[in-house]
Amino acid sequence: MVAPRFSDGFIAELKNRIRASDVIGRKVKLTKKGKEWVGLSPFTAEKTPSFYVNDQKQFFKCFSSGKFGDVISFLQETERLSFAEAIERLAEEAGMELPQDTPQARAERSRRGRLLDACEAACQYFEKALRGPEGAEARAYLERRGLPPESWERHRIGFAPDDWRAMQAVLLKQDVSMGDLLDAGLVIKPDGGKEPYDRFRGRVIFPIEDVSGHVIAFGGRALEKDAKPKYLNSPETELFHKGRELYRYRRAREAAAMNNREGLIVCEGYMDAIALTEAGFGYAVAPLGTALTEDQLGLLWKVGGEPILCFDGDDAGLRAAHKAIDRALPHLQPGRSLFFALLPDGLDPDDLIRERGKSAMGEVLEKSRPLVELLWQREFEKGPIDTPERRAGLEKRLEDAANLIQDDAVQRLYRRELRRLSNEYYYSGSKRPQQKRHSLDGVPDLKGLGILCRTAEHDENGASLETIMAVDFESQVINDIRDLIVDLMSSDHGYSVVQLYESFTGLKYPGEITRDIRDVILSREIEGHTAEINWQDALNAMLGFKGMRADEAEIRSEDVSRASAEDLMRQARDRHILKAAYRRIYHEILAQEASLAGRSGLRDAIAEGGRIADQADQRRHRRA
Repeated sequence: MVAPRFSDGFIAELKNRIRASDVIGRKVKLTKKGKEWVGLSPFTAEKTPSFYVNDQKQFFKCFSSGKFGDVISFLQETERLSFAEAIERLAEEAGMELPQDTPQARAERSRRGRLLDACEAACQYFEKALRGPEGAEARAYLERRGLPPESWERHRIGFAPDDWRAMQAVLLKQDVSMGDLLDAGLVIKPDGGKEPYDRFRGRVIFPIEDVSGHVIAFGGRALEKDAKPKYLNSPETELFHKGRELYRYRRAREAAAMNNREGLIVCEGYMDAIALTEAGFGYAVAPLGTALTEDQLGLLWKVGGEPILCFDGDDAGLRAAHKAIDRALPHLQPGRSLFFALLPDGLDPDDLIRERGKSAMGEVLEKSRPLVELLWQREFEKGPIDTPERRAGLEKRLEDAANLIQDDAVQRLYRRELRRLSNEYYYSGSKRPQQKRHSLDGVPDLKGLGILCRTAEHDENGASLETIMAVDFESQVINDIRDLIVDLMSSDHGYSVVQLYESFTGLKYPGEITRDIRDVILSREIEGHTAEINWQDALNAMLGFKGMRADEAEIRSEDVSRASAEDLMRQARDRHILKAAYRRIYHEILAQEASLAGRSGLRDAIAEGGRIADQADQRRHRRA
């Protein structure tokens, strides 16, 4: 076998430089649908679109024909191009120089091809040995672990007999040279001129494939109870670099694509990945005896932005999770993070599935925790925080961790969330319940908004920040506004209503909710700052809300040119307040809350404001 002219790295770089939807869109009329593009199948005469293209995962899938692949295979299918012709076409489009086809390059590919041949021959030898007389103990072990013969075949599991030279004897007869066996890491040459011997002996064998599906290395699990090491991997070779590969990566990537998963499951060992796959979680992978590396994180994020790292819940599992956190922090980006599933009672995924069933595994995965929570817990548990100095130490550790994040937006939001978790512990000692975005009858729950606005207007030195952060306003809308206000108060520029308007728009609430919030904040500004407010800035901010003119037609272009900004804002406020009874009531709530915040302690004001708002709600329901 001669290794392909185009390496895996070259093909990966090529696909990263082009968008699948651009190439496929020349043949198929595609329409954006969520994160994917959809169109009519080019392979069948369907009338309902079932052909999907995903740019992030670099694949297409056609449900009507069952075809699945990348842009290269798409060109091969639709234009009858050879693999090399498809690569050349795409490379020209991407502006990439093709690898040279010189005698030296062909010789290097020939050498790589020989090593791939040696690994494939060894894999077939191990598979055959598992089914032979010498494999009886290995077969019994696999069956005890719940793996029937069809699973052995599916994962190409094999067995290395406990013989010093059995494998090399067979492969040498197949014209595999001793040099290639050595270079592929299949045999070991001892010092002193002694005869080479087989690396894997008396072990269940798990083949490791590259992203193209070629066997490039092996992992072996010892059958003897006291054997050292328990797991043995191939050494680093021309084909295999353990920090750049993941066990089952190619198959897991395909399974994630077919199941529309946004992230792979990462477990600690071969058997765990196989057990997850057999239980229906086919998008499971495992690192190869090392902590996750940057290259492996890159592989995970190519498939989806939120992989789940599944670790045992014991101390060793937590240490592995903490190492992954430190490795990932500098590389976090919008839509790219990690989640963690810690298993109960010291079980690994294989144990949990066999003892409690796949539904128990599914529950653990559903409860996976985001990286930010595990990071806060790690720093919190490093020592007591019962004195100001110890509390300052926690804040310093959290600050240092956030500083490792290179993306400015993610770093800013991590600072806010870490601060929220700390204040939540200081003031309540428990986690907030799941929040709802809207009230039951469609009216946004605005309790606390007046207090928040009043506090932001008058607290120039940020003395109230910790108190605000510790309060659960029992409304996702108001809690989101609270977080935005805290961000603004903590920033160099300080709080302003214009910035609050703009930031809230970015949260993408439904239009009715956005308009309600805009107008009640506007009402608060008008009542509290008649002499100070910059009316033109406030008007510009209000007009900046998406759909303002089209949906409400409250302020026309000619109005802006012939009237003062203050008059227009007051008119808009008045029209809003008169729209319905509940709007008048919420205007009353805002005014009373603002008054409370001005003459009471903040915590007392919030509590009293809640009682006022509850009474107003009761009046609104009676009127309704």
